[in-house]
Amino acid sequence: MTRKAFSIFCAVALLLLAVTAAGAQDAPQPGVSLTIYNQGTALVQDRRTFDLEAGISTLDFTDVAATIDPTSVSFKSLTDPAGTIVLEQNYVYDLVDSAALLLRYLDEQIQVTTEDGTVYTGQLLSGGRYSSEIILRQDDGRVAVVRMDKARDVRFPALPEGLITRPTLRWLLQSAGGPQQVELTYLAGNINWSADYIVLLANGGGSLDLNGWVTLTNTSGTSYADAQVKLVAGDVNRLPERGAETPAFETPAMAMPEAMPTPQVEQRDIFEYKLYEIQRPVTVANNETKQVEFVTSANVPATTFYVYDAGSPFYGYYGPVTDQYYGQSGITTVQNWLEFSTGEDGGANADLPAGRVRVYQEDADGAAVLIGENMLDHTPKGEKVQLLLGNAFDLVGERTQTGFQFIARNVIEETYEIKLRNRKEDQTVEIRVPERLFRWSSWEILNASDAYTQPNAWTIEFRATVEPGQEKVITYTVRYTWPN
Repeated sequence: MTRKAFSIFCAVALLLLAVTAAGAQDAPQPGVSLTIYNQGTALVQDRRTFDLEAGISTLDFTDVAATIDPTSVSFKSLTDPAGTIVLEQNYVYDLVDSAALLLRYLDEQIQVTTEDGTVYTGQLLSGGRYSSEIILRQDDGRVAVVRMDKARDVRFPALPEGLITRPTLRWLLQSAGGPQQVELTYLAGNINWSADYIVLLANGGGSLDLNGWVTLTNTSGTSYADAQVKLVAGDVNRLPERGAETPAFETPAMAMPEAMPTPQVEQRDIFEYKLYEIQRPVTVANNETKQVEFVTSANVPATTFYVYDAGSPFYGYYGPVTDQYYGQSGITTVQNWLEFSTGEDGGANADLPAGRVRVYQEDADGAAVLIGENMLDHTPKGEKVQLLLGNAFDLVGERTQTGFQFIARNVIEETYEIKLRNRKEDQTVEIRVPERLFRWSSWEILNASDAYTQPNAWTIEFRATVEPGQEKVITYTVRYTWPN
């Protein structure tokens, strides 16, 4: 970790610890506090009591995360901070496994039993983490080669010194001795949280019920019993680790638990982020996914709308686009969107951290049917949420270039015809048709069959009403002009 990265970590850590300390008693209680970021990292604060020896002694702190960042570790004595000095700090991760034992027992006597029951005893010549075979010199001088995947049982005389069963932080301390409460703070990877939302859309799409669930995933290599859990929502700047990448773990799909009668999560602001604190101790076990409800809103006004977007994506004006056939996508599908507000008046009245949204709607028999799923970005209270749910089955679009000509070396005129067909039996629909004017920044609409709006400098949008079983046709001509 660079000096700049360490400074960033210290700033974030001190800020979070200050928030924790503000509401704490003068004598901190033993236990674990987790501050989890939705970027796969957690700040762990672990308080324990040890009986230290007077003078110089060694202290082993076990059950730390296997994904710990050793450069982020902070240790202090809460009982005697001035009289307890850290002389040396080590992260010991030479864990017991078959490969480690084989490496430690090279040139020693071991016993190997294969799948067919054959027993080999002899001096270990080769074997370990980078070998697929165990090679032994037997007492009669012969050499036996046993494949690792064929070995059923391997016996060693004893556990070699230095191997440990759990990742351990080890300190060389100088202290006055006696019982002392110590506090360990460090960053660990492979602890993540995300927001999962369940939306139940009313028949007709006029309102919805929203439930948000915190989904915690822990694959850090250790468990945290009865932990105080805080979740930070927002994009905290972190530098990438040099020479290593933290693997990404996909949150598995979960069945939605029953809604709890009272809020379990308290929200507050911290710096430029949102912090959610679970209002009870939580055990976050290793290799576990846990869900806790954190937001619920009922009868939120909602609208659904349709979009026919068959033009070319807009990447900016870098030069005139003179290729006649550029921007013809052949798309015929009409998208179905859901819109609602997070505001206090007429909305969900909640800040919504980024997460996955599943939208259901009740069928005629009362059973819920999944009608769409999408991702939500961090959305503060008072903003509008728009989610793409899928493509409408009964709506079809067709976009055709009907005219293209150079009026001059630096002038192009182009005409499009857009057909919208509604195959629904008894429902009139409004379809939004955005058209991106991508060829050049200087453009002029010469004629258009329907009224349009201009959402930005490169887009016009039509809104067409299409009756059941009918077809609506929109045409427009645009002229592009650029300098010679």
